[in-house]
Amino acid sequence: MKKNPLGRFAVRRFLREHWQKKPLVLRGIAPALAEALTRDDLIDLACRDDTESRLIVGHGRNWSVRHGPFRRRDFTRLPARQWTLLVNGVDTMVPAARDLLNDFSFIPYARQDDVMVSYAAPGGGVGPHFDSYDVFLLQGGGTRRWQFGNQRNLDLIEGVPLKILSRFRAQEDLLMQSGDLLYLPPQYAHNGTAVGECLTWSIGMRAPGEREVAAQFLDFLQDRLQDGRVYRD
Repeated sequence: MKKNPLGRFAVRRFLREHWQKKPLVLRGIAPALAEALTRDDLIDLACRDDTESRLIVGHGRNWSVRHGPFRRRDFTRLPARQWTLLVNGVDTMVPAARDLLNDFSFIPYARQDDVMVSYAAPGGGVGPHFDSYDVFLLQGGGTRRWQFGNQRNLDLIEGVPLKILSRFRAQEDLLMQSGDLLYLPPQYAHNGTAVGECLTWSIGMRAPGEREVAAQFLDFLQDRLQDGRVYRD
């Protein structure tokens, strides 16, 4: 039996009042995530050939991005602060992540993307940005400061390897502890900064674009059509 990943907060209420409308903060609903994955576990995943991973170093307007797979010695050469490791598709490799994604089955399967887990050194983050999809952010070990707001100006800084907002105006500023959840609708500007070392689990709920829907529909029609039939006047 699947559990409610929102704790005591009713799914129907969430879908009615928050889904694609406004943020939601829930405290202490997933304490087991603190022990489900460690920094070393995530580094092991990032060293695999079949894993999509990124190593991001920097802050402000100075950033660098490297793509995996990595070697363990790569992580011995990093600064003590302001770097982040991101690993995508953790649900395909870690049972706890797969179970977590399954708990969100009240969102249609077609929207479910994957579970991404990030480790951040103190001060680490990926800069202020926005996503074009709904996202659930669950805090594993450690503490992260989240600033977010529904700003209209979504212009990006030019000449950096990340999509970082040029002007970020936070309307909310809070600390997320282990087990806390933050939901953000699409286009909400947000910035997460590690307070000490921390791990954050991110579940993206993507909406397919018009071209993707059209392409999938054409594939469906092609599979349904019978071979050998031709058009007749």
